[in-house]
Amino acid sequence: MRRSRNAKIVATLGPASSEPEVIRRLFLAGADVFRLNFSHGLAQDHRRRFDLLRRLEQETGRPIGIMADLQGPKLRVGTFAGGPVSLQAGAAFRLDLDAAPGDIRRASLPHPEVFQALKPGDELLLDDGKLRLAVEDCGSGFAATRVLVGGVLSDRKGVNVPGALLPISALTAKDRGDLELALELGADWVALSFVQRPEDVAEARALIGERAGIVVKLEKPSALDQLEAIVALADAAMVARGDLGVELPAERVPAIQKRIVRTCRQLGKPVIVATQMLESMIAAPVPTRAEASDVATAVYDGADAVMLSAESAAGLYPAEAVSMMDRIIQQVEQDPFYRQAIDASHSGSAPGSSVADVVCCATRRAVSLLRVAAVVCYTSSGKTCLRAARERPEAPILSLTPRREVARRLALAWGVHALQIQDVRDVDEMTLRAVACARDEGFARPGQLVAVVAGMPFGRAGTTNLLRIAAVEPEPAAPVSR
Repeated sequence: MRRSRNAKIVATLGPASSEPEVIRRLFLAGADVFRLNFSHGLAQDHRRRFDLLRRLEQETGRPIGIMADLQGPKLRVGTFAGGPVSLQAGAAFRLDLDAAPGDIRRASLPHPEVFQALKPGDELLLDDGKLRLAVEDCGSGFAATRVLVGGVLSDRKGVNVPGALLPISALTAKDRGDLELALELGADWVALSFVQRPEDVAEARALIGERAGIVVKLEKPSALDQLEAIVALADAAMVARGDLGVELPAERVPAIQKRIVRTCRQLGKPVIVATQMLESMIAAPVPTRAEASDVATAVYDGADAVMLSAESAAGLYPAEAVSMMDRIIQQVEQDPFYRQAIDASHSGSAPGSSVADVVCCATRRAVSLLRVAAVVCYTSSGKTCLRAARERPEAPILSLTPRREVARRLALAWGVHALQIQDVRDVDEMTLRAVACARDEGFARPGQLVAVVAGMPFGRAGTTNLLRIAAVEPEPAAPVSR
């Protein structure tokens, strides 16, 4: 099954999309990667969804990526003795470590690391920013605040501390247990929530190794101060606009989104734009025009993927939401201005680039000059394909790899159609296999050209050093073995 677009779709599974037939419909509608949100559900729920996806992959013969999204360190207030309280603007309100139920004057905040990072003048945001408190005095176990924006506060609502670098790990005890399960099941990607600094990525890498790719969710303002270093250590990034939009003024989020996408493209790391993309389709069969434009903007900017959250996990129209996103992407990519925008934002190879970078940059130029029908990348680690995808060539990228886990991971990358094949032994066999796969998968017709990118010696990661242009011959009487 070949997708007729370059940008990919990530669909979240949940209560509305847990049955085999619904998951199949999401896949057929265009979902390339499926996200499992470990903030919700039990281990048996996630295990069952993994099994259903792997079964679907076997039935369809197309690699399917699975992303395990860890909850991360979510800060929450405690409970209230008499139910929800209504905080009035100008009133005093205290937060402390006392576990006793709260009232109109105080509440428990069982996170000592928050008090360690606070200073007078800081602001606290409660319940996704609906309430705003200003810190007037604070110590090792308390914060005396003044209510700036009031509202109703109830049990276990979330707390955000914008502008503060909190001395907490991005992996809680729950996350470590969920991570162990995700790796046991064979997750292709692990998404880290509330990343603040490069050390958070290094900590996760020490646990994950190369068993899964790491997606950093960029939703903390503190992460933006070290954006390049964080993205460089990760394998992919997500513009998580939910919490980012809570901790930052809404008007700043579009520019930050573009900065993150641009940084990821320069570093050759897949980037996902997420949160509220087709939010109205949770309850309606069609999106608003603004939502359609939001998806289109991410595609025009060159994002590798766009993501559905509640739309596919809990909405009334999960498959329709995927189909709508698929149609928006195709419409954008058919627009002549799309290619102009992609070319204008191309950074090219810089001084100090590797041989692999230069080969992939040359491939992009060859595709443009020769009207090459497809780029065929041989890869054992996936890095060759990611370098080729960074260049955003005009031709689709056909990834050939002997490793199933690499093919699955590449389901997230822009323009990449991945196939698992047997190893090749020499350049002639490589060329023959590349041409046959491009023809059989519908990427090229007899008489057209394909660009073959590989590394010598074969099978060794990080050796991309070969670009070969080959013509597609008519299909032989006996098909070439893969």
